[in-house]
Amino acid sequence: MGRKRHKPEEIVAKLRQVDVLTSQGQSVAEATRSIGVTEVTYYRWRQEYGGLKSDQVKRLKDLEAENARLRKAVSDLTLEKLILKEAAFGKLVSPARRRICVERVKERFGVSERLACRVLGQHRSTQRQTPRTSDDETALTADIIALALQYGRYGYRRIAALLGAAGWAVNVKRVERIWRREGLKVPIKQPKRKRLWFNDGSCIRLRPEPPNHVWSYDFVEDRTHEGRKYRMLNVIDEFTRKCLAIRIDRKLNSMAVIDVLSDLFILRGAPGYVRSDNGPEFIAKAEQDWIAAVGAKTAYIEPGSPWENGYCESFNSKLRDELLNREIFYSLKEARIVIESWRRHYNEVRPHSSLGYRPPAPPVLLAERPAAPPRPAPPGAQRLAQRPVMN
Repeated sequence: MGRKRHKPEEIVAKLRQVDVLTSQGQSVAEATRSIGVTEVTYYRWRQEYGGLKSDQVKRLKDLEAENARLRKAVSDLTLEKLILKEAAFGKLVSPARRRICVERVKERFGVSERLACRVLGQHRSTQRQTPRTSDDETALTADIIALALQYGRYGYRRIAALLGAAGWAVNVKRVERIWRREGLKVPIKQPKRKRLWFNDGSCIRLRPEPPNHVWSYDFVEDRTHEGRKYRMLNVIDEFTRKCLAIRIDRKLNSMAVIDVLSDLFILRGAPGYVRSDNGPEFIAKAEQDWIAAVGAKTAYIEPGSPWENGYCESFNSKLRDELLNREIFYSLKEARIVIESWRRHYNEVRPHSSLGYRPPAPPVLLAERPAAPPRPAPPGAQRLAQRPVMN
């Protein structure tokens, strides 16, 4: 039979009983035998509860409980601080990262899953959910990597548009998730420029409305491999964003500009306005008279305000970023062939963000032209995986 465990109130009552018996002349040994404990137990009780009364014992008991609660609270706060410090090396912005961090905290501190999820803000059902990948994840990842290798300066939104044109019915968020998981490069965003609203620049007073309303043109310079400079005259339609022509030569003057414009006017008709900066090739009197004679008008931007010719400047930056900065041309003929190929790709294939990620001038659909026999793929060409249609 086990020994009885006395409550603090009972201990104080027995100590008071011993005090009464000893005051009546009994020895401590006789008094302790009367309360049913040994002398060792009596002296231990007297050291812990001697001099206390029942109400004081109750207060002491409450203080001990409060002290234990505070110690547990401090311990829990310290543990939570350690857990948060363990997870403070990066933002836990996704359930997958929180799931990994919860498992690491459980292993590091030996805490329960409930506590780790509560501190890190992860729902327990989310923590226990097994991640599932679609059956076409491997094929989609391979196609994204292939397009990223082919178009090194495209972001995931433009890659998603190319996947949609290739037959994938995939959400742009899924493409972004795979893009970041594979460590692909996201192009750095260009800083926004403050628009000059208080002058009468042509980009404010003249906006392109229908196609063939406003054309803009500008020069871009580059060098071939041996260091010789060559120039490009880029002409675009501001409404459709289509690049109408890129004239490439070692030297281009006002007569070369008239030559390019005359070819385009014959093919497409004269536009309402032709926008340009104030370069000497564009403000030459012979060129101004020729443009006025064929029924078009000039629209010059304010001096020192290239953002007023924003459509053409944007095209020039894309040409340099996606082609000129990536290619080395060993001859002028090679530059003409490669740049013309890129111009066709820009007009017919490349998704344009301001056009809802559609190309400026997509090619005619196959149903609208006679079917042609399929051509065999050249050896070594990259082939994209079969495109499933996802719900």
